[in-house]
Amino acid sequence: MATSALQYAGLVLGGFGMVGTVAVTIMPQWRVSAFIGSNIVVFETIWEGLWMNCIRQANIRMQCKIYDSLLALSPDLQASRGLMCAASVLSFLAFMTAVLGMKCTRCTGDGDKAKGHILLTAGIMFIITGLVVLIPVSWVANYIIRDFYNPIVDNGQKRELGEALYLGWTTALMLLAGGATFCCASYGNEKSSSYRYSIPSHRTTPKSYHMEKKSPSVYSKSQYV
Repeated sequence: MATSALQYAGLVLGGFGMVGTVAVTIMPQWRVSAFIGSNIVVFETIWEGLWMNCIRQANIRMQCKIYDSLLALSPDLQASRGLMCAASVLSFLAFMTAVLGMKCTRCTGDGDKAKGHILLTAGIMFIITGLVVLIPVSWVANYIIRDFYNPIVDNGQKRELGEALYLGWTTALMLLAGGATFCCASYGNEKSSSYRYSIPSHRTTPKSYHMEKKSPSVYSKSQYV
């Protein structure tokens, strides 16, 4: 029962992590314009993402433009685009692997040991995906914070942390937690499969009981007289 609960908990965490990974990859709010110093034009907000940049004016109109070339991106966003695409594919493969290793899935057989190995593989894939998501999100955040406190950078070029980065950190934690949960569930599966009931080596059957009753006496017939 505990193993099944761990499996369902890991699947839920992994599912939310997979959806969050795709959402972070698509969202344009990686970098958001900062209103500091002389940059007080608050009616215009600039978003910069992995695929497009958007300009929102007075909460009424928003225009987005897809980047014309990959070379138009900064080095951190270029690397982040590749890593997030890889993380999206890995999260989907990890989720499907976890579904195959679930106790309620019959297409992979009923062997607990085999399903334990499948869940362990899914858990490792989820952990790797969480790390892959964590790297670009933290990398971009480091660039934003570094430029924000750099006095050489103009105030109009400074950016703040966008919603996609916070969602990315949350997604990475969910993926890591889901992977750890599946690893624990796989250990529980292997432990239950290795347990066997011990069968007594000697049983008193009716046949052996009668044989014991009919065993010859050690005394001779003359000693009974």
